[in-house]
Amino acid sequence: MESTININDINISIKQTGTGPEIGVSMVSSKKYRQYILEQLSDLDEISYRAMMGEYIIYYRSKIAGGIYDDRFLVKPVKAAMSMMPDAKMELPYEGVKEMILVENIENRKFLKELFEAMYDELPSPRKRKWIMWVNNPNLLFKF
Repeated sequence: MESTININDINISIKQTGTGPEIGVSMVSSKKYRQYILEQLSDLDEISYRAMMGEYIIYYRSKIAGGIYDDRFLVKPVKAAMSMMPDAKMELPYEGVKEMILVENIENRKFLKELFEAMYDELPSPRKRKWIMWVNNPNLLFKF
């Protein structure tokens, strides 16, 4: 059994295991920080985001460009981003994934616009989703 509570944007989870309780603490990104980053990116067309497990994925023209993780703005480590921020720190958005570039110059809208425009061609295209449909019989499976 697992229980999770959120106090001031900090998730606390308690999980009962065979050896006793396990307690985990994680911070989620605040809506205020998300709104600030979106305002800083507002000079760009087609910026969008999607909430995922307390964090936010940032899309530029339908491609994943980066995200907001624990109130840090991280972008994908493509060549254009690396050349525009050669001394930037590489950080993990969360455990078990590849490192991303920490954007520290978030106050400079012009820089952020140039960064995203330079990164765009190197960002992977969105994956096509496979649709699965069940038809009256759960043994029949059709993929589109």
